[in-house]
Amino acid sequence: MPPTQAESVIKNIIREIGQECAAHGETVSETLAAFMVKAVVLDPSNGFNMDRTLMKSDVQKLVKLCVSRLLDSKNPSLDTIKMQVYFDMNYTSREEFLEEHHRILESRLGSVIREITDNRACTREELESLYRKIVSYVLLRSGLGSPTDIKVVREATAALQSIFPQAELGTFLTLSKKDKERQLKELTMVVTGIRLFNRDCGKGGEGIDDLPAILQEAVPATTQHIDSQLQIAQDQAYRYTAILETVAKNPLLSMELQPYMLKEALYNMRQYETFLQIILSDIITCAQEVEMMIKQLGAQLEQLKMTVKSKTAVPTSQVFPIFIALSNLWTSFQDETVLISVLSNLTTHLEPFLGAHELLFPEKVMQNLLDGLTVKTDVCRMKEHMEDRVRPVDFRKQEWLFPETTANFDKLLIQYRGFCAYTFATTDGLLLPGNPAIGILKYKEKYYTFNTRDAAYLFAESPENYMDLIKEKAKKNAELIQLLELHQQFETLIPYSQMKDVDKHHIKPITKCESSTQTDTHILPPTIVRSYEWNEWELRRKAIKLANLRRKVTHSVQTDLSHMRRENCSQVYPPKDASTQSMRESSTRVPRPQIYIAGLRGGQGKITYGVKVNLTRAVDET
Repeated sequence: MPPTQAESVIKNIIREIGQECAAHGETVSETLAAFMVKAVVLDPSNGFNMDRTLMKSDVQKLVKLCVSRLLDSKNPSLDTIKMQVYFDMNYTSREEFLEEHHRILESRLGSVIREITDNRACTREELESLYRKIVSYVLLRSGLGSPTDIKVVREATAALQSIFPQAELGTFLTLSKKDKERQLKELTMVVTGIRLFNRDCGKGGEGIDDLPAILQEAVPATTQHIDSQLQIAQDQAYRYTAILETVAKNPLLSMELQPYMLKEALYNMRQYETFLQIILSDIITCAQEVEMMIKQLGAQLEQLKMTVKSKTAVPTSQVFPIFIALSNLWTSFQDETVLISVLSNLTTHLEPFLGAHELLFPEKVMQNLLDGLTVKTDVCRMKEHMEDRVRPVDFRKQEWLFPETTANFDKLLIQYRGFCAYTFATTDGLLLPGNPAIGILKYKEKYYTFNTRDAAYLFAESPENYMDLIKEKAKKNAELIQLLELHQQFETLIPYSQMKDVDKHHIKPITKCESSTQTDTHILPPTIVRSYEWNEWELRRKAIKLANLRRKVTHSVQTDLSHMRRENCSQVYPPKDASTQSMRESSTRVPRPQIYIAGLRGGQGKITYGVKVNLTRAVDET
């Protein structure tokens, strides 16, 4: 089937599923319907062959299965899928959210900017109307008060007139469109800074909310709410885990509890816990940013007060950069306020996807199931096997990583979101947290953790076998694909929120590093005096040259033909008598005297006779 025809068939299936659900009073988004279609097709129990073209009967069967699953309101698996789709459609990273937020603000101000930049005012009334539009633009862009509030408009107009009087509108109209937009942004920032400074001094600030104080209250309140929700979710997950752990050891009990859908409920709660941790991480980042910005705001205001003091006029080069810095800080406060609000709303909208827990597991049912069981937290499970570490000498081919041998141990991307792969594969889907302290297995550039040493050893013997079991389990429960981050095995179901984290899969452990040191030859900077002369004769020559120059006279000549031209001047040295004397070097070589005395040792007689022998060569022979 051609791609365009296949796409058309899929769209018709999604549309038909939406219509069927709407007929039963259930509104289903196209994204949710498309996810459900892929989940049903992946499930091997439904008998769909992905390599074969769908017949009409197959399409009807697919629509019927999807509608039945979408209308099952008591199924935690459906709630988990809905939660994943909602989170994926509404959550973006901090950087992308702020970028999109600023883009939307710019698009909303586009019509106002065009009215100002395309204006061709000539009369006095038109110029006054243009100036009022600039004031409105400044207020809309800064977000400090409403343009319909007369007090806010007066304050903003006074601040604008102090830096951009109405008389300068003529110059403004002669600028190009880009220069006009740039000047409008600069005027907005300076006016915002002036109003914030006046507010701090108690002389204005009409319509300006105290964003630092609001954020200091909102951030802890939001953090506390998410912490409490996270604690509730974790406690519930620990209870489900304790029950399922007992079921895994007792097959007879498994048959009795099968209708309760305990595993689906556990997946739902673990997914909710994961999303809350993501949101909480962003809230903590907001808190850090707010704390830093409050300190910067106080420092900027203090610097501005020291610059202005009681002066009647201050150079713009000194105060305008501070006003602009204040405006940028306040914009950051506004961004953090919007971000906190969005994250708080996102947390609130995730709670309805937990409704099946109250229906399936009331407190009385949970107490009966937990009778005689010990509920353990994730931290307790890790502490139990903290000392039972993997011994690398037991493995020749596998590589194991430990905290003391790996520099970026905490930054490694653990497969299956940190859950024990062996336990999940052998217990038909039980989620137990892995313990990195035992050792992280590196297999095909991927990293796996386990809850016990025995589980690590068994998984290391045949990793591919257990990975296939996990993949088959995920086909039956499609919510596991996002929960355990199995997107590489199921590329068609990669959510947008996970597409941005693809680069994280390439983080490699740092177990070795190369280091080198170098010592500077000259630690202190050189202090060479280029004008220094050690030769006194060179100094004498320079002194004579300067003394001679003082006695020179400048002469100029002008003729009748050149008096209308530019003035010319020249300076020359008068000729002088000079003489030089050169020295000739010569040398002579004389023979070295060689005189010997013979007969000093004596002979047979008693009297010794010495004979003087002169062997010195003549001068002309040398």
